[in-house]
Amino acid sequence: MSAPDGNPVGTERSIGQLFATATTEMSALVHDEIALAKAQLKKDVRRGLGSGSLLSLAGALLLFSLPMLNFALAYGVHTWTNWNLALCFLVSFGANCLIAGVLGAIGVVLAKKAKKSQGPQKVAASMKATAGVLQKAKPHPRREPAALEDRSPAAIEAVARSTS
Repeated sequence: MSAPDGNPVGTERSIGQLFATATTEMSALVHDEIALAKAQLKKDVRRGLGSGSLLSLAGALLLFSLPMLNFALAYGVHTWTNWNLALCFLVSFGANCLIAGVLGAIGVVLAKKAKKSQGPQKVAASMKATAGVLQKAKPHPRREPAALEDRSPAAIEAVARSTS
């Protein structure tokens, strides 16, 4: 049976292997957090586009359809009720404003949801927390090698070459 890194279970790994594994895992973690931030940003952009498009649709409806719809609706109301023609035009304008108001309200609600979303901010806070944990990490204390107890320049130089 072997460990996930391919080494047999029960064997000790060198510091270099441990460092390489930690570096690989940290790199994968950063890449995953970046991918998460991108996904959340895409979601927020889609919400913003949805609300913007509905608000644009409401404005376009109000602007371009008012003359045509006002005439048709006003003459229709005049035919059904025999009211004054000016009052019929006011009724048709009110109906168009009501439809535009409903579409505008839906667009505002969607815009507030997009503004409230904290997607990338959550990922950034998570990455800062990960960096904070790594900065506070301290290496385990090691025993002094026997060669350093000698304190001779040749022994110190040999140890310095082996650790660098």
